[in-house]
Amino acid sequence: MGTVQIRDVPDETERTLKARAEREGKSLTAYLRDLLNEEASTPTLDEVMARIAADEPVPYDPDFVRETLREGRR
Repeated sequence: MGTVQIRDVPDETERTLKARAEREGKSLTAYLRDLLNEEASTPTLDEVMARIAADEPVPYDPDFVRETLREGRR
C-alpha cells in the first residue's frame, strides 16, 4: 500500500477535516483515505464519455422503440 503526504494544508482546512473525521468516529487518516478511495472509484466525465463511445450503437427505429417499450411494461 502506498503513502501520500500532503504539505501546506491551511490550518482551517485541517481543523475542518479533523472535526468531520471525529464526527464519523474516524481518525483523520481513515477519513481522508475513505475520501480518496471514493474519489478514485468515481469515474470522471471523460472516462464515462469514453465508455459510452466504446459501446455498440443501439438500433433506433420506431419498431425497435415500440418493442422496447412493450417489453418494459410487462
